[in-house]
Amino acid sequence: MSGPNLTSMAWRNLWRHRRRTLLTLSSIAFGTMLAWLFTGLGDANWRKMIDLAARLGGGHVTLQHAEYLDSPTLSRTVVGTRRLAASALDDPGVARVVSRISGNLMVASASRNYGAGFIAFDPEAEDTSTLSLLDAVAEGELFGSNGRGGIVLGAKLAENLRVRVGHKVVYTLTDKGGEIVQEAVRVTGILRTGAPTVDGALVLLPIDYVRGSLGYGADEAGQVAVFLDDQRAADQVAARLSRQVAGGDERVVALPWHVLQPELAGFIAMKVGGAWIMEAIIMLLVAAGIFNTIFVGVMERMREFGILRALGWTPGQLSRLVLTESALLAAAGIALGVLVTAGPYVYLNRVGVDVMAAMAEGQVAEIAGIAVSTRMFVDIYPENALMIGAAALGATLLSGVYPAWRAGRVDPAETIRLV
Repeated sequence: MSGPNLTSMAWRNLWRHRRRTLLTLSSIAFGTMLAWLFTGLGDANWRKMIDLAARLGGGHVTLQHAEYLDSPTLSRTVVGTRRLAASALDDPGVARVVSRISGNLMVASASRNYGAGFIAFDPEAEDTSTLSLLDAVAEGELFGSNGRGGIVLGAKLAENLRVRVGHKVVYTLTDKGGEIVQEAVRVTGILRTGAPTVDGALVLLPIDYVRGSLGYGADEAGQVAVFLDDQRAADQVAARLSRQVAGGDERVVALPWHVLQPELAGFIAMKVGGAWIMEAIIMLLVAAGIFNTIFVGVMERMREFGILRALGWTPGQLSRLVLTESALLAAAGIALGVLVTAGPYVYLNRVGVDVMAAMAEGQVAEIAGIAVSTRMFVDIYPENALMIGAAALGATLLSGVYPAWRAGRVDPAETIRLV
């Protein structure tokens, strides 16, 4: 003789109190929807910010002189950049590799001078996928075709220097040997990003011309910037490159983006941690509501459980019945959560939402020195979506453990007398 069909009985029991069950399902669905959307918002926008920071700096992973991080001077260089780039491209996680020189200089016009940072790069080898600033050249062009190269100034820096496209400026820096060098160049372009720290204190230069000024060789640079398909693999790729690429030269190290940009990494870690805490609180509140529903349902059916025990049901069968009800409640709630999340998710993934619509036109938000768009999108990592679903399932099942235990300990003689 086969035992009772616990799944069928559990499903019927859930709908004996339709309103209570619907409210519980709604709480599960609403909680998972909030968790998915909040996590997707963070996944999309932190990924975008990290990728933007990589395209403004040294990539997701940077190959540089071992002492450059502690003492960033232009005398600490990487030699053999072509070999390093070719070796890095052999790694399956690497998408692009470019060489750059970055540092500080003094730029002067006929009447004024200001300090600024510079990025020297090869305009033939880079595009907006590796250097986002190329999209922000609002006036003129990148560099001139003559042997004197050219310079692209941030809009605010050009305004402070009182120069425009076509004017000449002089930049001063210290070369590889520690000597001060000066170069007179023509302004070929103006950079306008809307970020004060970029527009007011950054210049772009052609890397071949800067190599000549600094006394670098043709195969020498300040950093080799490595760009990845997935920024989450930065630590693993950096470890592999440390062994495979930089292992042959103890003067070269491979560092992930968060080591080179600790301020941005700390900001993102703080925000991600805060989001997980908020989602844990949401799940806790949902679990408390589910526990209350299941526990009240069990206490209302104590006489029924006593009768079932008298008819031969074991304590284990009663406990499994209540746990099955919890599992069905969780599955139905998560399924409903997927349905109610689908619409808002698709909209926020494609259209997004402007969180600072009142900001003046042309301005952008700036976080840890990184200019970011104020339009936020949702795009959750699949593993995070599955983890949230598993957490909702686990919370619901845990909420049913104590009521299931109480149901299994029912005393038939005592409970049958209950009216």
